[in-house]
Amino acid sequence: MDRWLRNTNVVKVVALVIGIMLWLVVHMEDNSVPGTSVTGVREEQISNVSVTPKYDANQYYIESIDPAQVVVTISGKDSILKKAMGASNYSVELDLTSYGKGERIVPLTPVGFPTGVTVKITPPNAKVVIDEKSNKQMPVTVNVTGIPAVGLKAGQPVVKPNKVTVTVPSGSIDNIESVRADVNVEKAGSAVSSKARLVAYDKDGKVMEMATINPAVVEVEVPITSPFTTVPLQLKLVGEPPRGFSVASLQQNTDKVTVYGPQDVLNRMEYYEGPSINLADLKEEKEYTLSLDIPLANKATQLDPAKVEVKINIVASATKTLEQIPLSIIGQNDGFDTKVVLPESGKLSLNVEGAPALLDKVKAQDVQAILDVSNLPPGRHELPVVFNLPTFIKKGPQQDFKATVEISAKQGAQSSPNAQNNQKSQSDQNDQNAGSSDTAKQ
Repeated sequence: MDRWLRNTNVVKVVALVIGIMLWLVVHMEDNSVPGTSVTGVREEQISNVSVTPKYDANQYYIESIDPAQVVVTISGKDSILKKAMGASNYSVELDLTSYGKGERIVPLTPVGFPTGVTVKITPPNAKVVIDEKSNKQMPVTVNVTGIPAVGLKAGQPVVKPNKVTVTVPSGSIDNIESVRADVNVEKAGSAVSSKARLVAYDKDGKVMEMATINPAVVEVEVPITSPFTTVPLQLKLVGEPPRGFSVASLQQNTDKVTVYGPQDVLNRMEYYEGPSINLADLKEEKEYTLSLDIPLANKATQLDPAKVEVKINIVASATKTLEQIPLSIIGQNDGFDTKVVLPESGKLSLNVEGAPALLDKVKAQDVQAILDVSNLPPGRHELPVVFNLPTFIKKGPQQDFKATVEISAKQGAQSSPNAQNNQKSQSDQNDQNAGSSDTAKQ
């Protein structure tokens, strides 16, 4: 063996054989992989590669890309292909930076592939529809769900901020109906505070998925209180100012009050009776300012506001005579005719007193002179006249009027048993009066 190795010819032959074997090994490796050509270049396909649009997202909205995914074929030497297939930062880009609103056919561009490979995209172009974005200011609506703890009620939610900016494609700007936050108050015993995500809805009540809302989250607080209702606040006025003084005006700083209490009580409440004011105590010509507590009543547990401020202007009275005030009859029985016999005209004149500015506006038709004939039998009756006067207008002194009415059965009318009994009782009474009169004469 040593003798062969010392022979240069043998060494040359061995070197030649080794070189040939290495050449064969290399070429056999290249030709053993499918897709390999005689030049040592092969191909690989990557399916379902998403198309990535490049555009100004603040100004434009991509309505559609067709196709949204493509096939990428890469070719090159095996070592480079292995590197390309193992990479994750490649993409197929749709460069829209130089395009505006409309429908376009745009070439696709491979991005992130290593050098040394050839990239082919199928199809090479994509159809894209681009729309501009538009902004709209919208108020935030809070949808309160759930039922608070027993005996409690959810109040008006407070939202911060209460307005947000909604960004949508320009073609959808008029479809925005509302921006809503949902807050659950199930079994809550106190105010519920939370951060709520906003959702935009269209006119059909569907979520507008393409809408961008800024800010996307708002702070919401839902107060939890006893049931409440808001009703008119009615002051209770007692008496009149002394003779010679009248109320010119009465103003209260609030004419409504929020009442908290049992729901069944609130359901029947039409107004809330406030504090009493005795007008007889106002004896000077001036403006009185009264700060009064509104009393808790009718099972109310809380009032808002709890006080009312009342300004009452007292002035010197003026007087005025209202003439030809017609007498009005109430309580008439349908089976009888009732008429005024005294005064014969059926009208009265009345002296009234009040603040000059109010008195100037009062007319005879603003006053009711009332005779109540309820439950009276047929015959003649002298009755007191009750006057219904405008607010803060009062009768002058020493004016107690009476009027006489005559009640008779209507001709052809069937008298009811009660009416007949009343008529008989009245007849008996008249006979008794006559007898008493005769006895007195004797």
